Amino acid sequence: MTEFRQAKWDEPLIYELSKIDPSLPEVIVKEASRYLPEKYIRKSLFIPDLSEPEVVRHFIRLSQMNFSVDLGMYPLGSCTMKYNPKICDYLASEPSLINIHPLQPEETLQGLLEILYELKKYLSMITGMDYFTLQPAAGAHGEYVGVLIIKKYHEVRGERHRDEILIPDSAHGTNPASAKMAGFKVIEIPSDPDGLVDMDALEAALSDKTAGMMLTNPNTLGLFEKNIVEIARKVHEVGGLMYYDGANLNAIAGLARPGDMGFDIVHLNLHKSFGTPHGGGGPGSGPVGVKSYLKEFLPIPYIDHRDGKYFLNWDLENSIGKVHGYYGNISVLLRAYCYILLNGGEGIRKASEQAVLNSNYLLWRIKSLKGVSLPYSKGVFRKHEFVISLEPLKEDTGVTAKDVAKRLLDYGLHPPTIYFPLIVKEAFMIEPTESVSKSDLDRYAEAMKAIIEEAYSDPDIVRSSPHNTKVGRIDEAYGSRPKTMAPTYRWLLGKEE
Repeated sequence: MTEFRQAKWDEPLIYELSKIDPSLPEVIVKEASRYLPEKYIRKSLFIPDLSEPEVVRHFIRLSQMNFSVDLGMYPLGSCTMKYNPKICDYLASEPSLINIHPLQPEETLQGLLEILYELKKYLSMITGMDYFTLQPAAGAHGEYVGVLIIKKYHEVRGERHRDEILIPDSAHGTNPASAKMAGFKVIEIPSDPDGLVDMDALEAALSDKTAGMMLTNPNTLGLFEKNIVEIARKVHEVGGLMYYDGANLNAIAGLARPGDMGFDIVHLNLHKSFGTPHGGGGPGSGPVGVKSYLKEFLPIPYIDHRDGKYFLNWDLENSIGKVHGYYGNISVLLRAYCYILLNGGEGIRKASEQAVLNSNYLLWRIKSLKGVSLPYSKGVFRKHEFVISLEPLKEDTGVTAKDVAKRLLDYGLHPPTIYFPLIVKEAFMIEPTESVSKSDLDRYAEAMKAIIEEAYSDPDIVRSSPHNTKVGRIDEAYGSRPKTMAPTYRWLLGKEE
């Protein structure tokens, strides 16, 4: 059975629906030549000549070929693709908020600054931090800001020799990337047989070169690092700082706080844990919180409050500088603010509890299926997500985790994260979130059962899937790098460039 099938895409581009001549009238070109050098003047401008119904129908057709959290369960492990409450979208579109300009005088922005200031307070309460910046534009951006703070902290203390960041082998790939971008050496800490940080390996790696440690809790296996207080103590004893990757906060929000575990710095993914839109290229939001002794290193300007007025504080003595235009991605911040007010402390705690319940229910429904194994199974219960291995299935049938993921599309279900974390072979990483119902979980479990039965009875049907989607299995490497070895960014007059 061939690995790749012919793509079935036959939906025309909106430009192809139009028959208009793209040439610009001569008078326009001639007039432009009076003001612009010849080499900058466009000879054509291809704007589709379509009626409103034609445009609407085109984009509705495209939307029906896509999948989103509004259509069904989107269980990407470690990504928390939860439902986005529409009331948050509505309030974030309030004209008095979206029609202001960030360069307006502060006295005319008091309402917005008050909202952002209160959001920082709520995030501090949830995480156990003292101060927050809302500037970072995404989770990885928040990571980078966090490690820059670690770097500046040691520089100010005259300890530039601290150039190592410790990161567990189960960490998100952006952790080592962010540390490397900030100029640190990455020291990988292996997992122990239980899937947690190997304490002996950690002890051996700590030294006077340790700048800090980055990890998330629970980790990417969905396991809570039970030794987290001891880990933080050891890192602090050698002079390092503890950094918390907030990607998995959806398991513990309202139940436990990173600040109480010993973390000095936290980044959050508002586009994950706080119900704001996620995916489609953004925008995201990755606020960074710190303990009081690190406030002076936060990005500027810092939204502050004094004498009944909200203002932008540019006077943080050792700030790492500006990391984003203006105050951050305001539309995402407004949605998160609304989400927190909508749920309150009790609602946020219940969301975490439901996420953990949903995760374990689905795990118990599929972990005993033939061809499935549960790595690091000493601690059977997981938090908000879990990782199973389909290595036994591959050995028995030749059907891989990727094949099963593709076959799920034929059942109208979005596949989970596959092949991550790297410490699990044929990994299938599932995070249901609290947004889904029991019937959603049962449907997913039944589909997994049916696909695995197909793998044993008729493996070719799984290996050649998907069969019911608009586009079949494609050559992903070619899609990223075609013959020119450069990505295709645009379409112009019928030719890819």
